[in-house]
Amino acid sequence: MMFCRCCFVLILLFTWSSAHNDFFTSIGQMTKLLFMEKDLVSSLKNYIRAEEHKLEQIKKWADRLDVLPPDAAQDPEGFLGHPVNAFKLMRRLNTDWRELESLVHRKNKSFISNLTNQRKKFPNKNDQTGAAKALMRLQDTYQLDTNIISTGELPGSSSVASLTVDDCFDVGKVAYLEADYYHAELWMVQALKQLDQGETPGLVDAVTVLDYLSSSVNKQGEVESALNFTKRLLELGKTCLYYFCKDKVGLDNMDICSVKADEKISSGNLKLLENLVEKRKYKQLCRGEGILMTPRRQSSLFCRYYDNNRHPRYVIGPVRQEDEWDHPRIVRYHNIVSDKEMEKVKELAKPRLRRATVHDPQTGKLTTAHYRVSKSAFLRAYEDPVLDKIDQRIEDITGLDITTAEDLQVANYGIGGQYKPHFDFEVNGELDAFKELGSGNRIATWLLYMSDVPAGGATVFTNIGAAVRPIKGTAVFWYNLYSSGKGDNRTRHAACPVLVGSKWVSAKWIHERGQEFRRRCGLQETD
Repeated sequence: MMFCRCCFVLILLFTWSSAHNDFFTSIGQMTKLLFMEKDLVSSLKNYIRAEEHKLEQIKKWADRLDVLPPDAAQDPEGFLGHPVNAFKLMRRLNTDWRELESLVHRKNKSFISNLTNQRKKFPNKNDQTGAAKALMRLQDTYQLDTNIISTGELPGSSSVASLTVDDCFDVGKVAYLEADYYHAELWMVQALKQLDQGETPGLVDAVTVLDYLSSSVNKQGEVESALNFTKRLLELGKTCLYYFCKDKVGLDNMDICSVKADEKISSGNLKLLENLVEKRKYKQLCRGEGILMTPRRQSSLFCRYYDNNRHPRYVIGPVRQEDEWDHPRIVRYHNIVSDKEMEKVKELAKPRLRRATVHDPQTGKLTTAHYRVSKSAFLRAYEDPVLDKIDQRIEDITGLDITTAEDLQVANYGIGGQYKPHFDFEVNGELDAFKELGSGNRIATWLLYMSDVPAGGATVFTNIGAAVRPIKGTAVFWYNLYSSGKGDNRTRHAACPVLVGSKWVSAKWIHERGQEFRRRCGLQETD
């Protein structure tokens, strides 16, 4: 059977070969070749047109992606300090380059190989989502109009950066998928506005934007507005009243759908109400509103040269000390660390930066949290002479023993980076947050600002209505505990979202052990 099959294949090959040999011997047969060649040329031209069209698309992508201005390479931190630039970078690397890859021919092994290798280091979907949420957080905290963010005209910013229709749509889509229909509506309206102004979109169209927009406003109970957007969908040839059919929401239900949040809260628990009140205070202080420093209190605050009771290192060259707040006392030390020293600290920290963590009060373990958006690294004094000098300086100025203090924590905040209200000390009910250190509670905080922040990024104290702005090379210091060891609730503080700039800080938390004769107990609980 095997032999017969082989013979059959050989016969077919011989027949095919014979039928297509010796064309030169017959003009009649040669005429067919003319038409065959013409057909191939036509097919080749179609292929060329298709490839040219694909190449044009790739060129457009390349032009759209080649958006970095010359100063971006000279000052990358300054460039990415604008949140719009940072968001667009996350979006390009996570979304745009993946879509571009589908246009490039797989046989272009050099480009595909390079892209595949580089993509391992690309931001992922979570990074793009986090960047979009950061824009919304800045929008809320600083009460910014959506158009201001889209045009990039942010307070404190000297650079120009703007969001495209596709960018605005992506921010709105993130909000929608998070069931944040309020922000989804704002950003879809902005995308639609830019489309109506004639901006050419990349991938998104009016139908898609209106689809999300009508759903977002409907889910907020704004049925009439949703109906108007859906009618516009119908005008564009989209025949869908799906949201109204599915939810069966009529105009009579509008008042029920649009119940205000405050009305729901009034019957809720007290803890939720307290959190919302504090959140409002936090945002107000970040905007520079609600600060409770009166002119009379201000008159009692001074600047002075400080030598810590004639400390040998500061008798000849005392430091500049400024009162930032009276009760509790918060002081700032100016020009306390040089630019060279700060750059060395950043250099040591950068390779080790990891997502910052918080103590979980339920488990006592360290965990990441949505309310702390930064990366940090801990540096030990013996790692570099500069770190040892900074530690010694802190001890000399504060008069506290730092041998039981925690390692220096260096933090760099990301897009809209923040740390919501918290205590530095262990509060009652927490599960031994510092037990493993064996050095007691955090008695004091030393916070060094290692960069200027053009807009946002202040340290605010929500219980007393205080705000301290970051100034490069200065450090602020306060006690977290009364001299009795009881926690001072007035020191509850937060890091405001960074609106523009790259915020670098380092913190030294000094513990109780070793301070027995340096900060003696008072007679009263709140001394």
